[in-house]
Amino acid sequence: MGKVHIDLNNKSILVTGSPGFIGANLVLRLLKELSGGTVISFDNMNDYYDPALKEYRLKLVEQEAETSPVKHVFIKGSIADKALVDRVFQEYKPAIVVNLAAQAGVRYSIDHPDVYIESNLIGFYNILEACRHNPVEHLVYASSSSVYGGNKKVPFSTDDKVDNPVSLYAATKKSNELLAHSYSKLYNIPSTGLRFFTVYGPAGRPDMFYFSATQKLVAGKTIQIFNYGNCKRDFTYVDDIVEGVIRVMQGAPEKATGEDGLPLPPYAVYNIGGGTPENLLDYISTLQEELVRAGVLPADYDFEGHRELVGMQPGDVPVTYADSKGLEDDYGFRPTIDIREGLRKFAEWYKEYYGV
Repeated sequence: MGKVHIDLNNKSILVTGSPGFIGANLVLRLLKELSGGTVISFDNMNDYYDPALKEYRLKLVEQEAETSPVKHVFIKGSIADKALVDRVFQEYKPAIVVNLAAQAGVRYSIDHPDVYIESNLIGFYNILEACRHNPVEHLVYASSSSVYGGNKKVPFSTDDKVDNPVSLYAATKKSNELLAHSYSKLYNIPSTGLRFFTVYGPAGRPDMFYFSATQKLVAGKTIQIFNYGNCKRDFTYVDDIVEGVIRVMQGAPEKATGEDGLPLPPYAVYNIGGGTPENLLDYISTLQEELVRAGVLPADYDFEGHRELVGMQPGDVPVTYADSKGLEDDYGFRPTIDIREGLRKFAEWYKEYYGV
């Protein structure tokens, strides 16, 4: 399917889930690089993890906005609040919407299913309805590598059948793709879903393994390594994710009419992943080396004494591996930042932020 080029300058751009991890990094890039327009950050600042991190990211965004030619507006609220979503669309008339707001996490979904239904299903539906009644040039939204479930075929391709989610989180993300497809077809809304693969980096989510492991090691606690370390993850550094998102924002699926005279859905889905799955034990070793190098942990830290190998957790999968060829073919981009470089930046940030 062809792409329609979109110039992001002087547009109104809505980013839900900013000041979340990916959202804040995306908005920072837009404020730095665009020559004008308005960027709206929209988030409920919930306490799924330490809200101080979201406040910190929001502060970085607001500092950048002071000198940016782009106007920045922050709206605190939930995408599950239909009246608020509609009001934001009517007031700011966004040309591009990037929906990153979602309740994240696989394990959390086992004990807290209601928040996933509220944010990931009702919230996403509200965004789609708003795009229907206030036409947009492009809706870009976060899906997840979790939609592949226990897929045995690697690397994971967007052509693979993904009908067997192993967590509620995965089921909600697959639902987003299905809902977007139906709205693209019915209302000719150009939409692109992005399946993110294990995103990490400075000021990331503390529930992610690299971050929680660091906090436990600093506190002298033991880290649990799932599936006895026999896990492979396609880790993707946040700057690579943001670069991918910005490229995709600028190329919307083309509108076209089918033989029946009805719209062909202007709809696409891509993987964004490192493309080089890392063994969990290698990843942990690299993390430990970088934590020592940054001075977060002492050189003589007893890492072996603080590791415990345990079995698989419900909802977990043994391997994730992205085939990102579609993204490369259509947008000329593939992630390039390796785990050594990425974890080094995280470790240096951690030392500065927590003043270890």
